[in-house]
Amino acid sequence: MPYILIQVTKEGVTTAQKQQLIRGATDLLVNVLDKEPATTFVVIDEVETDNWGVAGESVSVIRQKYLQSLDQ
Repeated sequence: MPYILIQVTKEGVTTAQKQQLIRGATDLLVNVLDKEPATTFVVIDEVETDNWGVAGESVSVIRQKYLQSLDQ
């Protein structure tokens, strides 16, 4: 019973895109590991950009700095 967790920042991922992720991840496990689709679980976790960080800063701060650099 495979469990796949996909984490993305919460920035407008559409229902159609989520469905594509679910289908694609399921198909991958079916094709590569011969798993049953009926017992393959896919969870999409949308994380606020304030709660996702890299290189010591949140994505929100990184994006804000990037936008400010474009204005200069």
